[in-house]
Amino acid sequence: MKLAGAVFFLAMANVSGTVHEVASPNGQNVVKVEVTDTVKYSVTHRGQQILIPSPISMTLDGGLVLGANPRVKDTRKAQINQTITPPVKHKRATIVDKGNELTIDFEGDYSLVFRAYDDGVAYRFATRLNRGIKVTKEQASFAFAADYPGFLPITKTLMMSFEKPYVHQPISKLAADDMVYLPITLEAANGVRIAITESALEDYAGMFLKKSAGQANTLEGIFAAYPLQEKQRRDRYMDVTARADYIAATKGTRSFPWRLMIIADSDGALIESDLVYRLADPPRLTDTSWIRPGKVAWDWWNALNVHGVDFVSGVNNPTYKHYIDFAAQQGLEYIILDEGWSEPSDLLKLKPEVNLQELVAYGNQKKVGLVLWVVWLSLERQLEPAMKMFQDLGIKGIKVDFMDRDDQKIVNYYWKIAEECAKRKLLLDFHGAYKPAGLDRTYPNVITREGVIGLEYSKWSESVTPEHDVTIPFTRMLAGPMDFTPGAMVNARKQDFKAIFERPMSQGTRSHQLAMYVVYESPLQMLCDTPSNYAREPQIMDFLSKVPTVWDETRVLDGKIGDYVVIARRSGQDWYIGAMTDWDERSLTVDLNFLAGYTADIWQDGVNANRWASDYKRAQQQVTGKMEIKMAPGGGWVARVRRAR
Repeated sequence: MKLAGAVFFLAMANVSGTVHEVASPNGQNVVKVEVTDTVKYSVTHRGQQILIPSPISMTLDGGLVLGANPRVKDTRKAQINQTITPPVKHKRATIVDKGNELTIDFEGDYSLVFRAYDDGVAYRFATRLNRGIKVTKEQASFAFAADYPGFLPITKTLMMSFEKPYVHQPISKLAADDMVYLPITLEAANGVRIAITESALEDYAGMFLKKSAGQANTLEGIFAAYPLQEKQRRDRYMDVTARADYIAATKGTRSFPWRLMIIADSDGALIESDLVYRLADPPRLTDTSWIRPGKVAWDWWNALNVHGVDFVSGVNNPTYKHYIDFAAQQGLEYIILDEGWSEPSDLLKLKPEVNLQELVAYGNQKKVGLVLWVVWLSLERQLEPAMKMFQDLGIKGIKVDFMDRDDQKIVNYYWKIAEECAKRKLLLDFHGAYKPAGLDRTYPNVITREGVIGLEYSKWSESVTPEHDVTIPFTRMLAGPMDFTPGAMVNARKQDFKAIFERPMSQGTRSHQLAMYVVYESPLQMLCDTPSNYAREPQIMDFLSKVPTVWDETRVLDGKIGDYVVIARRSGQDWYIGAMTDWDERSLTVDLNFLAGYTADIWQDGVNANRWASDYKRAQQQVTGKMEIKMAPGGGWVARVRRAR
């Protein structure tokens, strides 16, 4: 990664006042920090109060409370002005990172760092203690100016797969035992939108939020305590049966995770923010040239149901070779061997019908790499021999599944596996995973992750609705890449949908599925359906074989959380536009003046898509300015836009 620019320190002085302030470069976002017998911060946006004074503190072992009766030693301000070139493009090829920073040093060898950006604010603790420490409590509070409604993934437990629906309700409606995991998105007054999450999460527990018992309209941080005892359940689950009285045991000299809010004047502007990425630590890899984004033929969602072939389909080499052939024909970079290629509890014990060495060699001939699914517990237990096997065979990546927690021990597991994979030039896709929180910048080989109700749920539930599909770009996707696994070729109206595990379908139209490849961000993007279904759809494959997975530029053209979204993304000289709607039929007019003179190849809902969800129409037209996009219930619209040739 390349950096241009620097952090410039503007002043260093002892400040006797009790209120300190830092504003964003455009002056719209202002953080005020009140230092009295406590530390409280508040936030305004365009003069509108977003947060009223909210207390923050951190309690260490021995009862030392950072932020209690604080005494300021020093303050300093700095300008952040740099250009980031991500090794794996993140919304755009280059990221402009401009902001203003306020650091307050306190007696007791700790600091609080506040940053104000045009698209949000953030703060973090930093300590300079010459000993190991235990963090027993962190007070991270968000006292809002009103009872904001929001999109909240509600949970009763800290142990889960981070796959909950986003419920639209006010903060006040949360029950006393409700928690929400990050990110969440809130609707403030005057159309202002606020998304809360974290970045640079390392050697610490992830943050949940719950409603404060003592202060109205306030959310406060909740953190899983360190696990002391665990009990394995089946081959893939590890239940915590006893926890310590501390969140994290860690170094005394360190910076802690950023607590951040993306602040936007429209729903769509949330999606354009890359604040989580900018706040993360820079890459720790000197060579990232081997990290290759791309598309993947995936076997598990479609239950390896290939047909019209002269071999018995299933977990065997002929089937996997068929997937490799399909990937090669369509220019896909990878196939995934999901559950079944080995014993889940023993990665070294391959199924007799699977010869990995032969498959890798076959894939190399076809320029198709192999990615392997693994259970995290098995990988942890067999780390060295399994990693050696992957490297020796020439495997391109692994998909690690079922961690289902984000306490300090599991967070550290992510970092360890990221480093071990990087040593061996392996891509990494986390499933059963908490949200991205900066690791994908520090270790760019962590190329995508789940942490979302993805299309797999259509195999057993009705939760993957078009409304859900147009909620997650404004919520979960704000944290980072999202392995939703789109691409269903069997599509259903609301009244026709059935959850069938081995013959799955999607809710909404065919064009709704295609638009996901533009709307959803994932440098490793799946094609979930069977090659047999794709083989019948040459016009669909004309789109899927060419659509990129990383982008040089991103523009959100329109959108409303839970209702619809329209996003334009550029790759080289070509633009792609994806639009999706909920179950409401919708007609939108979007401004495409910036593409005037281009030619649009369009895949749109057919005239009968409201009766037969797989109906679509291929069209072409010149872009002259504004363009009307019509979508059926649960529909979509996608275009590849190129200069007229």
